[in-house]
Amino acid sequence: MKLNKTTILGLIFIIFAGLIFITDVFNPIIRPVTYLFLMGSSKGKDIMFFGLLGLFLIIPQFVKKDFDNEKFLKISLVVGWVLLICGILLEIIFRLQMGIKLNTVFCAMSNTMSSTSILHTHLLKSILGAVITQIIGPFVQSNINTGVGLYSYVPSFGFLIILLIPILFATLILAIRNRPWFTSMLLAFFSSCLIIGAIDGGLFGTPALVGILGLYLIYRNGYYLNRIFYSILGDEKSLEKNEEIQPVYRNRGFSEWRYMLNRLLIWFVVIGIILLRITIAFAGAETDYYTVDVVNPTDNVDLGSINVKVIDNTTGLNKTTYHIDSSYNEMKLINDLNVPLKNSCEYYTVSWNVYSYLN
Repeated sequence: MKLNKTTILGLIFIIFAGLIFITDVFNPIIRPVTYLFLMGSSKGKDIMFFGLLGLFLIIPQFVKKDFDNEKFLKISLVVGWVLLICGILLEIIFRLQMGIKLNTVFCAMSNTMSSTSILHTHLLKSILGAVITQIIGPFVQSNINTGVGLYSYVPSFGFLIILLIPILFATLILAIRNRPWFTSMLLAFFSSCLIIGAIDGGLFGTPALVGILGLYLIYRNGYYLNRIFYSILGDEKSLEKNEEIQPVYRNRGFSEWRYMLNRLLIWFVVIGIILLRITIAFAGAETDYYTVDVVNPTDNVDLGSINVKVIDNTTGLNKTTYHIDSSYNEMKLINDLNVPLKNSCEYYTVSWNVYSYLN
């Protein structure tokens, strides 16, 4: 493999990921940017993003055997969808086993607080976090939440789902190989987002949606994206090469309307998933008050300044239920509860209230 511009750029991204790991000096610069597509970007996500981006630029160049990259892009789409859907199923199975409602945020209190919900799942993240902790635990900084607190609650089904991630990584490498530079860069970006989204956030999280829909965009419209980009640059050589890479469905005898429908299908998928997420969020919202269930509390739990309306000590279940003023912002409440409940319970759950983000 020659040390070309793509390789050098990949190495720069990997080195930058290492720098983010050891220092916070770059956070004010990169966080406002990565926040947009990584959904509340954190240090851990930033490290993963730049590290994966570098790997997706470098590793495909090591693959010498000729593969059908369009075929492997299609396989990546299938594996990606299966991974994201299974992640949601895992969250549902977890809640059925724990006997907790689907429309709640679950917060484990062992080690650092780790939360998960159907709208933003962290169960697969906890499996990966447990592996990382075993390998380089002493070097992981306290401001990187590995989600390991959830690990003991993950159903055994989760350990099979996590195997799909290396499979997806391999198919993405083969999908990126031997493409024009522009779509290779786009695929590296979308692939990084997809893997991060599968681990942290799940199907309804921004990174997963950006990733899976970005792959579909390249699959259906990669030829046109290259043509537009290289036309702007006036790169005739790349335009000629791009003509050799026709859309996979162009020569199947599709009528003009069906041909256009295939190109526009991605936007129907985007709108459908966004509407599904919004519907689930609003349908599961509890607007009168937040229901907070604290399991296995200590005798001296005091929620401090948090405005509690009703306290219900459930006999025989070692659980205390609080009804809390609905005027709280949901995310702020979850984080504020972490302070008085630290080392004071096994876990707690908080009901959804998407309306609190509209105030």
